[in-house]
Amino acid sequence: MDEEFYRMKRLPPYVIAEVNGMRAAARQAGRDIIDLGMGNPDLPPPQHVIDKLCEVALKPDAHGYSASKGIPGIRKAQANYYARRFGVELDPETEVVMTMGSKEGLASLATAITAPGDVVLAPNPSYPIHTFGFIIAGATIRSVPTTPDEHYFESLERAMAFTVPRPSILIVNYPSNPTAETVDLAFYQRLVAWAKENKVWILSDLAYSELYYDGNPTPSILQVAGAKDVAVEFTSMSKTFSMAGWRVGFAVGNPRLIAALTRVKSYLDYGAFTPIQAAACAALNGPQDIVEMNRTLYQKRRDVLVESFGRAGWDIPSPNASMFAWAPLPPALKDMGSLEFSKQLLTHAEVAVAPGVGYGEDGEGYVRIALVENEQRLRQAARNVRRYLQKMGVNASAP
Repeated sequence: MDEEFYRMKRLPPYVIAEVNGMRAAARQAGRDIIDLGMGNPDLPPPQHVIDKLCEVALKPDAHGYSASKGIPGIRKAQANYYARRFGVELDPETEVVMTMGSKEGLASLATAITAPGDVVLAPNPSYPIHTFGFIIAGATIRSVPTTPDEHYFESLERAMAFTVPRPSILIVNYPSNPTAETVDLAFYQRLVAWAKENKVWILSDLAYSELYYDGNPTPSILQVAGAKDVAVEFTSMSKTFSMAGWRVGFAVGNPRLIAALTRVKSYLDYGAFTPIQAAACAALNGPQDIVEMNRTLYQKRRDVLVESFGRAGWDIPSPNASMFAWAPLPPALKDMGSLEFSKQLLTHAEVAVAPGVGYGEDGEGYVRIALVENEQRLRQAARNVRRYLQKMGVNASAP
């Protein structure tokens, strides 16, 4: 009875939880921690969306079980979004399913299509569910790089040539969490051709589709002709509409994969609360000014972060998209490692960041910084970091 459960043994310690625990303890002790660790939006959803939630919640018949795959209106609204944004036609009945955020959708699809021992290609570093969802389902993970260059495709070819059994699923995530890297349509065209040639399913996580900067919209893999033959794509309303706690996401694309996900979900849940689904419809179908407003706000925060931390003595590459910066440790402190550096930053600068190693071994040497505090707080974080770096003997430029 003392032996650990089988699936628990397959899960490594959740490194990020260690820093989260320290942050919670520091806050409980009354310290003012500037939390740039978790990608938790600090803004409210649009008022008309909240109004719709309240309106539908007041209806006596709105409180029963809902539709597991999403009410017809929400699936049609998501299909309309893809038509508007990407020029992609989707059948709301067979090619769209609502999920409890993209995270649950990925995990449920992993349960639906993975057999024990299957090999899944996942980026390293990557968002934890991209690997753990499949590990929990019994798969084996083979890592491929996150950076979408020629080396990426060489790694895919090597994986197909030397892995037994041959990989059957590839996870892609652009804009990437945690690295914020992006791709163009040509990358997806090459990837779809490769997947068809090698009989591999592609699961694309496009959670940050609308948080792109400098006027460069992010593409969808489904814009590639024939992509629906091999791919499904996950999106989320968490960041786009500041609705993270509402848990509204979607999977769209290949009808066979969507049918498998829909069937598994029908055993696991009864869908999101109907008023939430109705309010999500209002968000997708209504005024889209919040999308542009959020994009502008996060871009301004990005610029403040890069500029103020740079003056503090920590050079951070400017991300093209997402709500994260992927920051290499200051060279003088690189030997400390990302976990220890994150702990020190929390203890001595009262700034919480996420250690890169929590996203895979190739994340070592980096931390992920979330743009979830206002510009004033970001500048305060930079001042705190500057003092810490000076204390550690790292030269910082004049404020």
